[in-house]
This record gives sequence, structure tokens and C-alpha cells, in this order.
Amino acid sequence: MTDYLFTPATAQAVPIRGKSELFPINRLFFVGRNYHAHAQEMGKPVDKSQERPFYFTKAPQTLVHSGATIAYPSETNNFHFEMEMVVAIGNKGFRVAQDKAHELIYGYGAGLDMTRRDLQLVARDKGRPWDLGKDVEQSSVCSEIVPMQGHIIDSGAIALEVNGQTKQSSDVNKLIWNVREIIADLSLFYHLQAGDLIYTGTPEGVGPVVSGDKITGRVAGVADISLKIGPAE
Repeated sequence: MTDYLFTPATAQAVPIRGKSELFPINRLFFVGRNYHAHAQEMGKPVDKSQERPFYFTKAPQTLVHSGATIAYPSETNNFHFEMEMVVAIGNKGFRVAQDKAHELIYGYGAGLDMTRRDLQLVARDKGRPWDLGKDVEQSSVCSEIVPMQGHIIDSGAIALEVNGQTKQSSDVNKLIWNVREIIADLSLFYHLQAGDLIYTGTPEGVGPVVSGDKITGRVAGVADISLKIGPAE
């Protein structure tokens, strides 16, 4: 038995629909600016013919379950929601061809990438890492994982409301880089592993929330998600 100086952090996991087992989390990957309209609203349009996807990561410890209440984070006055479809990886793969990408898929979920937008934009404009804006405690929200082994989702409504008012409404078929392309490209940089989650990007309409707000959202045919914003600590 190994002795530790202090108790190690508990492994992060999310429920799996229809199963008693939990889906253990390995890594959290996020695709940046993967809907044209969102890229434009962020002032950074994307030309797919000249560019390839880019990614950022968050610590697994930032993960919280759908239905949670989180504290409004410190050191920001502009805390934003981003609704996303999440791909759950169930098999390992490295340098995966696009026509084999489906073999890595265990299932899908609905996710929120909560962001200190003010800090992210300062970092972006100064050419600095985005960590303080993106790798925020309790900022990676995920629904249950819905098993869809080997299935590629390339269309379906994606939407989000704040206090019942629609803020984001689009379709997964508007992804700049689709699920096959994302898995194939990301696997050039990382040995993808079972337990990796890939947040595939957010459509236009991102915006701020304040303490007391209730976020609801969904990816059609996959899952719903909700989050309550509590007071600042």
C-alpha cells in the first residue's frame, strides 16, 4: 500500500445513461472557435482553407455535473456561458484516420464551457495563455454520457437559455471542423485515451451571467444540461 503525504484528489467521473458504472475522466479538451458565427462575434473569423483546429485544455478538477450550483468566480466581471456538444472517447488512438475516427467514440454529452471572458480577452490580445480565463474552477459542466459507440453525430439542434430566455440556437451541422476531423486532428498531437472528453465548440450568442441566473441547454438527441450561478465567495 502506497503512503501519501496527504489524501490524493478523488478521480473525476460523470454518470452514464442506463448504467450503474461511472465514466471516469482522463483529460478535458476544448476546440476553439469552431462555429463561423461565433468566430465572427469574437472578432476572429476562421478560414478553414487556411487554418486547422486549435485547442485548449482544462484540468479534470474543473468538472462539475449538470444540475450543480457554482459560485460566481473570483477576479472577473464578465463570466460567460458557452454551450457545446461533448464527445466521450472510449478507445485509445494516435494518428487516427478520419474514416476510423468513429472507432474511438464511446458516446456523447451536453457541456458548458464557462469562461472569465474579460481575462481571456486580455490574455488573447497580449498573446498570453488563456488559463486564467478558461481553466476556471467549476467551469467544465457535463451532462450524463449517452452511449453511442461508433456513432458520428453530424447534425442536431444545440441551444441554451438563461432564465428561460434563448441565448444560443444553432445546429451541430454548422461545426467548422466536424467530429471526424476533430478526432483525427487532435490525435496527431495526443495519444487519445478512454476517458478523454472533447468539447467541440460553441455557437454564436455567448454572453454573461450573474449570481442567481439559471442556465439550461441541450443537444438534440443527446442530453439536456442545467447550471445555477450562486453568489461569489
